[in-house]
Amino acid sequence: MSTSEEIIDIDTPENVAFGYQVAGLGSRFIATLLDTLIIIFLQVLIVLVRILVLYMVDASTLNEDAAFSGWIVALFGLIAFVFYSGYYVLFEMLWNGQSPGKRVAGIRVIRTDGTPITLSGSLIRNLARLVDFLPFMYGVGVITMFLDKQSRRLGDLAANTLVVHDRAPISIQSLSAKEAVIPMQGRRLVPLDGFPFERLTNDDLSLIEDFMKRYEQLMNRDLLARQILSALYTRLGLPLPSITQAEVEDTLRTILYTVQRRQADEYWRNRDNERTK
Repeated sequence: MSTSEEIIDIDTPENVAFGYQVAGLGSRFIATLLDTLIIIFLQVLIVLVRILVLYMVDASTLNEDAAFSGWIVALFGLIAFVFYSGYYVLFEMLWNGQSPGKRVAGIRVIRTDGTPITLSGSLIRNLARLVDFLPFMYGVGVITMFLDKQSRRLGDLAANTLVVHDRAPISIQSLSAKEAVIPMQGRRLVPLDGFPFERLTNDDLSLIEDFMKRYEQLMNRDLLARQILSALYTRLGLPLPSITQAEVEDTLRTILYTVQRRQADEYWRNRDNERTK
């Protein structure tokens, strides 16, 4: 395969397929380079601390028991190994599949089903990193990424993971500070009296917005729209109304547009209140 970054479709638990942009060699190289520099800095710091500890220990003690210095060296060697091997695992668990380098490069690790990486998956993919690194500078890993259609290295294949470009989470707070992203010109607002807008979650809004943003490129948009609306009404415990396909899409637009407008109004009201204080 080429090293260009490609789009893959992943089915969500709601049986709706959305595309993820696979991270190619360029973005992954940047992330690895930054992470490697951080790890080297940590390793150098550990060596300096070890030297300082050995210097501070009474020299006569070392002469009487030379094995003591060996234990100190072994201890710091263990600490260095833990820092190296646990670096990626720690950050991937804390930052939802991102290390500092990946965060800067705008990529993250996910499972192949689109769900967040698990602890066992992170352990497996990072233990395999030692093999991917062979014979030098991820030689095996780079070759594997060229051969795999999803640019996965051996660690990803073993852990059933892949690296994709980060999809910025959509939150009600982030929506409140901007105009509605879905143009409503020429579209009909569907009456949704009594609809529990306040029960909508960030995931609900993200799902609808992703669909709307990619609406023109989706070949199966009619089916996807109905699946999304059905999943939404089912989660809210509401009966799905008997409506036409055009009304399904208008309902999704109305839901997202209404939430955005409400939050935008609240945002500006809060701004006005702050100014009058």
